[in-house]
Amino acid sequence: MGSGELFETMAIPFIIAVLLTGTTLVVITPSDAKTRIRGIALASTLAAFLIGVAMFLRFDWGSSDWQFTFDATWIPSIGAQISFGVDGISLPLLLLTLFLGPLCVLVSIGEIEERIKEFHICLLLIEAALVGVFTARDLLLFYACWEVMLVPMFLLIAVWGSGNRFYAAVKFLLYTLLGGVLMLVGILVLSLHYQHATQQPMTFSLDNLLHLQLPPTMQLWLFLAFAFAFAIKVPMFPFHTWLPDAHTEAPTAGSVILAGVLLKMGSYGFMRFCLPLFPEASQVLAPVIAWLSILAIIYGALMSWVQTDIKRLIAYSSVSHMGFITLGIFAFHPTAMSGSLLQMVNHGLSTGMLFMLVGLLYQRRHTRLMSEFGGIAKVMPAYAAFFLIALLASVGLPGLNGFVGEFLILAGTFQVHWYWAALAAFGVVLAAVYLLWLWRNVFHGPITKLENQNLPDLNGREKWLVLAPAVIAMFAIGIYPRWLLKPMEPSVLAVAQKVKAAQVAHAIQLDKSLSAQISQAEAKR
Repeated sequence: MGSGELFETMAIPFIIAVLLTGTTLVVITPSDAKTRIRGIALASTLAAFLIGVAMFLRFDWGSSDWQFTFDATWIPSIGAQISFGVDGISLPLLLLTLFLGPLCVLVSIGEIEERIKEFHICLLLIEAALVGVFTARDLLLFYACWEVMLVPMFLLIAVWGSGNRFYAAVKFLLYTLLGGVLMLVGILVLSLHYQHATQQPMTFSLDNLLHLQLPPTMQLWLFLAFAFAFAIKVPMFPFHTWLPDAHTEAPTAGSVILAGVLLKMGSYGFMRFCLPLFPEASQVLAPVIAWLSILAIIYGALMSWVQTDIKRLIAYSSVSHMGFITLGIFAFHPTAMSGSLLQMVNHGLSTGMLFMLVGLLYQRRHTRLMSEFGGIAKVMPAYAAFFLIALLASVGLPGLNGFVGEFLILAGTFQVHWYWAALAAFGVVLAAVYLLWLWRNVFHGPITKLENQNLPDLNGREKWLVLAPAVIAMFAIGIYPRWLLKPMEPSVLAVAQKVKAAQVAHAIQLDKSLSAQISQAEAKR
């Protein structure tokens, strides 16, 4: 096996191994060696990111097949495998996860000073689990990675959060566990049905399960079992209530991971599993999810507008922005679906950066209330400039990443149901209103608080190591999105065609049924 073939096979296991090795090194490092602990965590996440970049450079843009596949027996008695791979749907989210990892380590310097060892252990374990979520080709492995992520995330909020952190952590854990249990039931039913229908041993392989022809009623129930878990994670209205609390109380790195990656687990699950496994049920329930998405867009925007806490405002904005993503997925149009996948990355970058900026401001002022600020652009010009870039990316300004994703979602949805797109577009206007309102209240006007007169501006680490990489990525996507859209297209088109084929087959079946009923009626006459 040549070095190229070895890399193709072992890239994903090696990413996970690097992160787990970093975790082990942190564990055996003395707790008082804070600089060494941070250095190990940073080196591990940077190495994982560089492997991800190498995967992207070697990725075949014209194929919808799995690439960088790895398969090994895990639990032979039930047919479970350790099976990894990426395609055009999972690769962008894998890169996003690996990109945000080093930034989370860097932004925590100065904020996290207690239990530093345990904090970085949690960070590395979360990232390793997320890599597994976005690359698993075995449903049981996917579920295992999904659940493994919960414990370190719970600890991140409960131990290093602020205010009512334990309540927020427990709420996050209970919501996600409930959804995960229903998904596990759905996975088991799907595997047992495969065994019964094919007279083959049980399997959790996604490739095998995709060939199942499920009865419509079973599709519907299994879709609901999976969709409940994914809807909580997105979070879709009305399953969103855990999110503002978790975002508000989490440390900065926790908020970045939540907004940047964890929410995408739900939207990724819809696109990866619900649509191709249950295409007929997806068609039936698409209007329900679309209207819930539109409601989330408008509700989240209105709730953001009335917040007094900056972090809570950005948290509610995530509910609104994620509504665009689920709307695009269930429009079943390739343009809208590609826009949704791109917007998952865009939201992770822009909202993740906003949470970083709020965290950096909190370190200086120890408050997030808008009423405590005003006019700080005069004393923190560099901070204001970075905040404005992230804010305009969230608004959807052309030239920045947010515009491309939202435009593709609305353009694709308009071709299917124009009124869905029209109502969703109203959310774009509301986003501009509440974000510019935030900008005016915090950065403009007179400085009325003495504490704000001598606020230190961003230092070199914060500007060039934490924030500048995110800004570069935003402009790179906003100015030339093709480099990220092109690898997505074959895989997204394959999913859209599968749903379309199910729609056509369903229409043919209805036509045959109607013809049979007419024939029977004529025969009786």
